[in-house]
Amino acid sequence: MTARIALNNVSRVHGEGHTAVVALNDVTFSVEPGEMVAVMGPSGSGKTTLLSLVGGLDSPTSGTVTVEGFDLGELSVSELAQLRRRRIGYVFQQYNLIDVLTAAENVALPLDLDGIDPDYTRQAVGEALDSVGLASLADRFPDDLSGGEQQRVAIARAVVAERTVVLADEPTGALDSVTGENVLRMLRERCETGTAVVLVTHDPRFAAWADRIVFLRDGRIADESAPSGVGGLLVIPNR
Repeated sequence: MTARIALNNVSRVHGEGHTAVVALNDVTFSVEPGEMVAVMGPSGSGKTTLLSLVGGLDSPTSGTVTVEGFDLGELSVSELAQLRRRRIGYVFQQYNLIDVLTAAENVALPLDLDGIDPDYTRQAVGEALDSVGLASLADRFPDDLSGGEQQRVAIARAVVAERTVVLADEPTGALDSVTGENVLRMLRERCETGTAVVLVTHDPRFAAWADRIVFLRDGRIADESAPSGVGGLLVIPNR
């Protein structure tokens, strides 16, 4: 079985010389179809950089990033954009919703840009909004939504249609515990259809939903483990 995501000896360095900052340092990492991997670590450990590389929003200084069998470094700008529209869903920390579009229009955006049939788009958008409990707010603009509702719109946009890779950067940050659990349950259901999910989180309760937890520290993988807990709480191994 081919991994949906594979990083091979990937490093990302910002700047040069004495001002260089190593964001990722020789990371090898993969995610299989149907697997949810939680990425944890202190601020500045490289979590968001890892997502940016997998999502094709940044390029590695060295090493290769492969998504769905495509080496991202070998794709043209248009090919990379097409891969993101069709295969990769990305939940940004700051949501990145477009203020002049309704919730439904924001979710539909990647499908509209790809020229997908409007009837299919309408159905897919409705299903995505329903999966995060926002079907009744489809016609509202972002300014008319709470922070948590905006975050759920961003999640719906990431999972709309046939996305096979979902990258989520703190997707539960603005959600209460019940809503956050509902979102994780929905992501787990996506995994059951073969979607690969990478979840960046600082919350052990949500990391415990993953099949595997990767701990980053100073740009390196410090530890990997399967979640284990008592009373639903993740037990983080000593390092």
